[in-house]
Amino acid sequence: MALMPERVKYRKMHRGNRAGTAMSCNQVSFGEYGLQALERCWMTSKQIEAARVAITRTMKRHGKMWIRIFPQKSYTKKPLETRMGKGKGPLEGWVAVVRPATMLFEVDGVPEVVARESLRLAATKLPIRTRFVSRH
Repeated sequence: MALMPERVKYRKMHRGNRAGTAMSCNQVSFGEYGLQALERCWMTSKQIEAARVAITRTMKRHGKMWIRIFPQKSYTKKPLETRMGKGKGPLEGWVAVVRPATMLFEVDGVPEVVARESLRLAATKLPIRTRFVSRH
């Protein structure tokens, strides 16, 4: 089950602006350890879900995990070999706008070794460079 907003009636959005660094959601707020983005990207709901599965499998139902990003931006794509014009294409998927310093995931209730390994495995599923951060 992919993440997406509940209400999606008028869902075609502009591309928006990805410049700058994250002004909020840029420090460990809920857990003890976190995974922080170092680059900017559009992270799809499938990538977020793959990272979530990697974290939960490594932690083996111990501790708690928070997902700090949500894919609330829709993106569209026109079919292949279609001529220019004729309006905006159909909805393709949902993305979360990630800026540098955004906290992506947080974990708590597990030793640092387990948290470091689980977030390392999650980082391999993501399209950007990340770093492991702790509350201290």
